[in-house]
Amino acid sequence: MTALTTICDVLVIGGGPAGMAAALAARASGCQDVLILERESELGGILRQCIHTGFGLHIFKEELTGPEYAARYVERVKEAGIAYQCDTMVISLSAERVATCVSPSHGLQRIEARAVVLAMGCRERPRGAIGIPGTRCAGILSAGTAQRFVNLEGLMPGKQVVIVGSGDIGLIMARRMTFSGAKVEAVVELMPYSSGLKRNVVQCLHDYDIPLLLSHTVTAIRGKERVTGVTVNQVDANLRPIPGTERDFACDTLLLSVGLIPENELSRAAGLELDPMTTGPVVDERLECSVPGIFACGNVLHVHDLVDNVSMEAERAGQQAATHAAAKRGGTTGTGDNAGGNCARIAVRDGAGVRGLVPRRVSAEALRQGALILSFRPDRVYRNAVLLVEADGVVVNRLRKRVVVPGEMVELTIKPEFFLETFPKQELSVRVEAEDGRIGAKA
Repeated sequence: MTALTTICDVLVIGGGPAGMAAALAARASGCQDVLILERESELGGILRQCIHTGFGLHIFKEELTGPEYAARYVERVKEAGIAYQCDTMVISLSAERVATCVSPSHGLQRIEARAVVLAMGCRERPRGAIGIPGTRCAGILSAGTAQRFVNLEGLMPGKQVVIVGSGDIGLIMARRMTFSGAKVEAVVELMPYSSGLKRNVVQCLHDYDIPLLLSHTVTAIRGKERVTGVTVNQVDANLRPIPGTERDFACDTLLLSVGLIPENELSRAAGLELDPMTTGPVVDERLECSVPGIFACGNVLHVHDLVDNVSMEAERAGQQAATHAAAKRGGTTGTGDNAGGNCARIAVRDGAGVRGLVPRRVSAEALRQGALILSFRPDRVYRNAVLLVEADGVVVNRLRKRVVVPGEMVELTIKPEFFLETFPKQELSVRVEAEDGRIGAKA
């Protein structure tokens, strides 16, 4: 089969909240030739199945459900006349920004783009990633799969449920399954703290008297044709099950909410450098990846806790992609080190207590000209925390936080004046410590 080849200025892969926000920002920046590719039958991404409220408080200044939030962006995309193709799967992406995709309506296509925005989102970790022993019986699902069954397809996965992991999807599904008539026996969390937002712990578990078993894990799954029960053990400081602490729960459904992974197959195919901590692409302050002209945003870059933050980050990616495409169209190489400039690059490192800083590199020019936004998650719960920003090991800024937790992303805005006396020559780093100097004070 011969592929139809087309050329566009900005190609956005993914039609969820990140992809739509990036496309709109690229259009607002003057780029008329923008194309969104979405593998699902409709735009909207994962928000189509997130019927709970809590979206849009920052962007729209009101509380919306996921479908309502997505619908507003879909309406904007259509009003702006931005081209999009649904039911379209991108099967490869090259470092030369050539995407190969297939769809029922267009067949096999090759799309050559002057700039690409990666907005594919993330996926859930499967059972194999956590190594729970037991049979391969029916009734074991990821929380997101159960959410799709209940909210989009009107199907109930079961009536008696145990949930492994206290990520936001798992917490929300504990409430949703209860609404739908199921009995949620417990939410079992390996760590001594929840990995979800505090508000979800309160609204989804406490308000419905659903037990949250911290420092516990599932050590056995029973059942042949279908799961009939699980055994739960308390774990020690090394996260190993403690003998003699076994508790048995009868259940017909086991939901897994044990973390999210960026959809990085296309990132690997394009030869992008990946961050070993986030597993998403390494980007600079412009959200440009290690391959010039490819930008990343949203959950494919690093897993966010709020969709509003996804949209705001995606807007930056869309603006930068439009700028790059305009430069390529005009015959220039664009700006910045990756695009051929001579600006010095400074590495951004995780310090103690910090996981997955974004961006991973920044230009000296950017530090001098405007505020730098850094995002990360702490590696544990810290109370009375002190966030220390260091330039080549010298502290240039301190910020105090009453509490920081792994379930909520921390965002730091670093202004140029912080570097008046000590300007980084090699690297920036951020570390977290408790106010008394101890690392990882317990909650």
